[in-house]
Amino acid sequence: MSLMDSFAAGLALVWSLESLLALVGGVLVGVIAGAIPGMSATMAVALTLPFTFAMTPITGILLLVGVYKGGIFGGSIPAILIKTPGTPASSATVLDGYPMAEKGQAGRALGMALWASCTADLISNLALILFAGWLASFALSFGPPEFFTLILFSLTIIAGVSGDSLLKGLISAIMGLLLATVGLDLVYGTNRFNFNDPNLMGGLNFIAVLIGLFAIPEILTMVWNPKGQEGQARGLGGGWVTWLDYRRCFKTIVRGSLIGVVLGSIPGIGAAPAAFLSYSEARRKSKNRDNFGKGEIEGVAASESGNNGVAGATLIPLLALGVPGDVITAIIIGAFMVHGLQPGPMMFVANADIIYGLFLGLIISSIALFFIGTVAIRGFRFVADIPKALLFPVVLVLCVYGVFAVNNNIFDIGVMFAMGWVGFMMLRFGVPAAPFLIAFILGPLLEDNFRQSMLMSGGSPEILFRGPITWFFWGLTVLTVVAIARAGLRVRSKLLEEKRT
Repeated sequence: MSLMDSFAAGLALVWSLESLLALVGGVLVGVIAGAIPGMSATMAVALTLPFTFAMTPITGILLLVGVYKGGIFGGSIPAILIKTPGTPASSATVLDGYPMAEKGQAGRALGMALWASCTADLISNLALILFAGWLASFALSFGPPEFFTLILFSLTIIAGVSGDSLLKGLISAIMGLLLATVGLDLVYGTNRFNFNDPNLMGGLNFIAVLIGLFAIPEILTMVWNPKGQEGQARGLGGGWVTWLDYRRCFKTIVRGSLIGVVLGSIPGIGAAPAAFLSYSEARRKSKNRDNFGKGEIEGVAASESGNNGVAGATLIPLLALGVPGDVITAIIIGAFMVHGLQPGPMMFVANADIIYGLFLGLIISSIALFFIGTVAIRGFRFVADIPKALLFPVVLVLCVYGVFAVNNNIFDIGVMFAMGWVGFMMLRFGVPAAPFLIAFILGPLLEDNFRQSMLMSGGSPEILFRGPITWFFWGLTVLTVVAIARAGLRVRSKLLEEKRT
C-alpha cells in the first residue's frame, strides 16, 4: 500500500460520525475529569478503557487519546483557580497560575493555559508524525546509565524552582527523596521504612502526596486564620489572554513544547518532569525572572506547553517500539491488544491505515481541545469568584473523594492529611513545595537506574560515562550547577551592597 493509499484509508476511518464523536467526547470527558481535583488523566483513561471493547479499533483508541489530551489540559483549571492541580502534570502551573487568579487575572491565566496547551499539543502531534522513526531510535539507545544521567540532570534544575532560598529548596528536595524510598525495594524486594504495614509496601500514593501537599495547606491556612479569609472572593477579572500575550510567550511555548517532545519520547519520564523543566528553563531565560512565582503569565505558558508537549510524543515509543511511554500509554496499549493489534514496527506495514487514522485523529484532537477548552473555562472559571469559606469545604470533599477513588483505600486519605500538615509547615516556614514534588517523582527512577547500572557493570562507576549520551547529560549537569552557583553569588553580592548602602 502506497503512502497516499494509506493516508486515504486512514482518513476514511477517522472521517466518520462514530470516530469524530468518540474523539470529541473523549476530549470533553478528559477536560471534566482533569478539572476535578484528584481525578487524574490516568484514572480517567483507565475508567474509559472498558467502554472501548465493543467499539472498532480506531474509534476506541481515539476515545482514549481524546480523554488523555483533555485530561492533561483540564488539570490546569483547578490548579489556577483553587491551587489544586487536577493532574500531577499541572503541578507546575500552580506556581504562577494561582497567584494570577488571586490578582483577579484567572481568565487571562486560563486563556494562556489553553493557547499554550493547544500549540504544544499540535507541535507534539506533528513531531510524532514527522520524526517518529528518528526519535524512537534515539530512545532505543537509552539504557540505565543514560536514564540515570538524564534524571540526575533533571534533579539539578530543582534550584530553578526553589524560590528565594537555595538552601530551603535543597531541604525540600531531600525530604522528597527520603519519602520516595518508602516501600518495597524493587531490586531485592526488601521492606524499607514501611513499619511492616502492607499499606506502605507500594510506597506512598502519589495522588495522596500531591493533593496533601498543595490543597490541604490552603484549607489549613483558612482554618488557622479564618478572619483573614472573610469576604475575600477572588475576582475573575474581565481580562482575557491577548494576542500580544501569546506573541510574548511564543518562544517559551515552542521551547516548552520541544522539551515535552524530547522527554515524552523517552519511556518512563512523563509530563510532570517536562512541565517543571520547561518552567525552570523559561525562568532562567526570561527578562521577568524575578516575577516568576508571583503571577507571571510566561510561567503558565511554560508549564502548560511542557506537559502538553509530552502528550503526542509518548505515543512515539508506543507505536514505533511497542513500548508504552508512560502509565497512560500503558493503558492505551491494552486497547490495541484487545482488538488484536500489536504496536511496533510491523504495525506500520500491516495496519498502516490505523496508524494514519490515528495521526489524523491527533490533529483533529488539537482543534477539538481548543473549542472544548474554551467552553470549559467559561463554565469552571466562576469557581474563582466563590468565597474561600464556601469553596474550601467543597474542595476538601473532592480531595477526599479523589484520593479514595484511586485505590479505594482509607489509608491514602490519612497520607493526604499527613502530607497536608507537612505542606502547611513548609508554607509557614517558606519552604517551597515544588522541589519536594520533583524529587518525589524522580527519586525512584534515579535509584532504580543507578542500581541497575551498578549490577550491569559489577559495581564499576565507569558505566555512568560509557557513551556520548551520558557525557552530554553530565555536561548539562555541570553547566547547570555552575549557573546556579553564579546566580547564588550574584544574589549574595546584591544583598551585601544593599546592606552597605
